[in-house]
Amino acid sequence: MSVSVTFTAPELEPLSETEGRIAVLAAPEGTLDSLTRRLDRRLRGAIGRAVSSSRWEKLKEGEAIEIAFPAGVAAEAVQIVKLSRRAAPAEARKAGATIGKAIGEKGVTVLAPKFGRVADLAMGVMLGGYRFDAYRSESKPQGAACVMCEKVEEAREAFVPLAAVAEGVCFTRDLVNEPANVLTTTEFARRVQEMTDLGLEVEILEEDELERLGMRALLAVGQGSESPSKVAVMQWRGGNPDEAPLALVGKGVVFDTGGISIKPAQGMEEMTMDMGGAGVVAGTMRALARRKARANVVGLIGLVENMPDGRAQRPGDIVRSMKGDTIEVINTDAEGRLVLADVLWYAQDRFKPRAIVDLATLTGAIIIALGHQNAGVFTNDESFAQTLLKAARAEGEGAWLMPMDTDYDEQLKSRLADVKNVGGRPAGSITAARFLRRFVRDDLPWCHIDIAGVTLPPKATPLAPKGATGWGVMTLDRLVRDMMEA
Repeated sequence: MSVSVTFTAPELEPLSETEGRIAVLAAPEGTLDSLTRRLDRRLRGAIGRAVSSSRWEKLKEGEAIEIAFPAGVAAEAVQIVKLSRRAAPAEARKAGATIGKAIGEKGVTVLAPKFGRVADLAMGVMLGGYRFDAYRSESKPQGAACVMCEKVEEAREAFVPLAAVAEGVCFTRDLVNEPANVLTTTEFARRVQEMTDLGLEVEILEEDELERLGMRALLAVGQGSESPSKVAVMQWRGGNPDEAPLALVGKGVVFDTGGISIKPAQGMEEMTMDMGGAGVVAGTMRALARRKARANVVGLIGLVENMPDGRAQRPGDIVRSMKGDTIEVINTDAEGRLVLADVLWYAQDRFKPRAIVDLATLTGAIIIALGHQNAGVFTNDESFAQTLLKAARAEGEGAWLMPMDTDYDEQLKSRLADVKNVGGRPAGSITAARFLRRFVRDDLPWCHIDIAGVTLPPKATPLAPKGATGWGVMTLDRLVRDMMEA
């Protein structure tokens, strides 16, 4: 659930009478706009004292001081947010998220008459105010946000595409937060299918079709589960009909026990998030459709569940991919790359894309390398990677370029097959990327993004409460804008 946002002209009397929260913006040096100064007089100078304090000096931009139950107004709290009037979009969103995270059931009125990034601020309110409480017996209602600004119509118009992207992020968060007994492969496919109402073309490829296509690497992962394996294909055709699409591919392991190479019990409950890459692709396609992107994009997600069972694949099994390469399965917990191998090849074979990006919660090794602050980016095309990294920086999402030397292929040599699915503990995220590289044609720009560390971090982030972040939707939307709509 995300916050509803409206815009209105600034007025002191409604502001002083609101029973919810009031959020005001103040420059790092403590400068207040004229309306905030008038409000401050109602508060007997409390805002002025706050922004003159040593505590204010220590705050980072986007952080806030709160005055609870202030005298002079009906509001339950006044939140003073530190932010420059000419802040960058990413900083404005962080400030908005600070406001959104504090929203109660009576909502918030945001006073931003002189601020230049009102739409980005409002987007941040949506992202920070996100809640996932579908399974709480008692959940508190959440109020709306009203942003007071001078150029109301201009703000509304600028907010429309940003709200579409924020909705895509929240859609992804919902998918990642869902428990696996609810979000089965069938339920995931149903939610994707519903997006035909937005103008997306959606196909669901079932197991018999996947078998006919030769996707035996993907099918081997899910053969121990009662949930049928599927591939969902989403197409958005908003560009020139003759232009090749950008292809987005996501790993959608709705639950990962590790299979026969079973994971330790501690922390296994978080493996509901192993469909994070598919969630990002679905959320991005939703955002593109919502904002009517002028681009051709196809999103493909491989939906499987990795379970131990009498029918499950075993360590030592050899499977043949759609490409035709044989793969020795050393560890059944390295299953995501088997799914991606077939979906990557299918995407290239069918759609002949101009470039391809895959996303996956692929390795724990990337968390050791980069923590929870950055996703790992691997590529066969330096120029394409830099375009992607630029998009991530513009959206304030951490990403870091990782090495892809061919020397790492030595670790993937198999005694019995063309390749094995793991290369040992050293450089685990890199060897996983090198494995995927086998299934991408040499002349096709490709980036692989390992999002294991940023999908479900252990604590809240600047734009999200604790839980799923939706990392990647904003970056991919920006990539589409920069590559195809500029």
